[in-house]
Amino acid sequence: MKQITGNKLFVKALKEEGVEVLFGYPGATTIDISDELYKQNNIDIVLPRHEQALVHEADAYARTTGKVGVCLVTSGPGATNVVTGLATANYDSVPLVCFTGQVARYLIGNDAFQEVDIVGITRSITKYGVTVRKREDLGRIIKEAFYIARTGRPGPVLVDLPKDVMCELGSPEYPKTVNIRGYKPNTSVHIGQLKKAIKVLQKAKRPLFLAGGGVNIARADEIFTQVVEKTQVPVVTTIMGRGAIPTDHPLFVGNLGMHGAYAANMAVSNCDVLFSIGTRFNDRITGKLHAFAPNAQIIHIDIDTASISRNIQVDIPIVADAKEAITKMAEYVTEQNTEKWLGQIQAWKEEHPLNMKDRKLMSPLDIISEINRQFEEAIIVTDVGQHQMLVTQYAELNNKKHLVTSGGLGTMGYGLPGAIGAKIGNPDIPVIAISGDGGMQMNIQEMATAVLEELPVILCIFNNEYLGMVRQWQKLFYGKRYSMTNLKSGALSRRTNGEEFPLEYVPDFVKLAESYGAKGIRVMNKEEIAPAFEEAKKNTKAPTIIEFIIDPEEMVYPMIKPGGTLEDMIMDC
Repeated sequence: MKQITGNKLFVKALKEEGVEVLFGYPGATTIDISDELYKQNNIDIVLPRHEQALVHEADAYARTTGKVGVCLVTSGPGATNVVTGLATANYDSVPLVCFTGQVARYLIGNDAFQEVDIVGITRSITKYGVTVRKREDLGRIIKEAFYIARTGRPGPVLVDLPKDVMCELGSPEYPKTVNIRGYKPNTSVHIGQLKKAIKVLQKAKRPLFLAGGGVNIARADEIFTQVVEKTQVPVVTTIMGRGAIPTDHPLFVGNLGMHGAYAANMAVSNCDVLFSIGTRFNDRITGKLHAFAPNAQIIHIDIDTASISRNIQVDIPIVADAKEAITKMAEYVTEQNTEKWLGQIQAWKEEHPLNMKDRKLMSPLDIISEINRQFEEAIIVTDVGQHQMLVTQYAELNNKKHLVTSGGLGTMGYGLPGAIGAKIGNPDIPVIAISGDGGMQMNIQEMATAVLEELPVILCIFNNEYLGMVRQWQKLFYGKRYSMTNLKSGALSRRTNGEEFPLEYVPDFVKLAESYGAKGIRVMNKEEIAPAFEEAKKNTKAPTIIEFIIDPEEMVYPMIKPGGTLEDMIMDC
């Protein structure tokens, strides 16, 4: 049998795993891999402009296609630049396999040029990480990496590739199966536990479903909606779970938590059974743990054993894949009498409706409403900040409109590269990125990637000249002391004690778009919103930036005061 190098086996392994797109940035330790990739035509190679953006692109590609995202970066700074992206994927359970170059084995531990212990650095933010020490282990380790990334609770896996290992000759065989001692993810549902949970649900007078991101990750939205309709039990969602049931469905109450709806929070506080699926019960939805769902028996379905009873003690735990469990539920559940309970929830909605005052000036809600109106099918990718909270509250989502956002880590700079990855994975679906002027500039260099890949993504910038999310907190709780949040501040404002700022915003996003070869549109008032989107739709071979100029006082979102009660709801700042 003819032997081949580790570099050739690497390319063969990707083909065997069905990889169609690789997001990569080259360097000294991976140049031989790049050369082997050059010789093949099955895998498309995307060259981003920064490694952090590269991982976000692979991340959104994975979220929107259901495939494993694949990254390749060089050693040292190339590897350390992926840390934020790996942490983002880890928190949101995104299947990634990230390959990092590494110096030759005899140099490891000697502080060699561009040497870092990337496995050690990322141990707490990856599902698994390993350095390949022997050429004969390469195929097995790659096979295991893909298996670990996509099974159980999905997540990122890092494989570190020393340069000399990859140049060694060895067997051309790539394993067909995986058998990892100690890693046997659960693939079934404990029917006894599930029936017990359903029995408790059916006896409830005020039952409530809580759908987390696990429902969307499992692509269980359609069967979940069927279960909800069959039982007539209302639904609240986490931000990551939004879209698990259409947002215009009569049984959908709203998002839970500090950035959620009053009715949703009241429903959780007053329900007698909380049937939770695919959520970690993080602090943004629970608030004070002792006050969370105080009157309820809690049922929790989750693929990850470690997530059950970690934050909230549950009464009936069920370790299972969300889709598998919900599909089984559909066989046993029956309609419940929830009319009185639904009436109470409706009263809470009417008492504190989730809306914003109609203002003369253009507000984010005007823009989101136009997106709802113009796009019957879309992938909406957000950055992180006020705009993210507003999109998760007001964007209409269903089986044709999906949301992609950084939930657990809250990573600014995710929006633009996320839109690129989503569009590469879904070329026939409109992709809209929504970002603040701060977040957009964190990975603005990816405009080059979008232009060269001919991706007609629509990039909406909500420009209020501030880091708006922090500014809103400063307004509410820090006496309007806007420290470090004005994006027009600099030498001029320091000289004038902060009383003057430059007249022009830096950068000019329209000119910046044009300098990249993209289209730029600036929108100043409500009447220009619809024409801007119509114009952007015509640009089918390049991205379009639409910069919306928004007064910082208009850029607000409903929220619950941290540490406060539901009665502290700020409906309109």
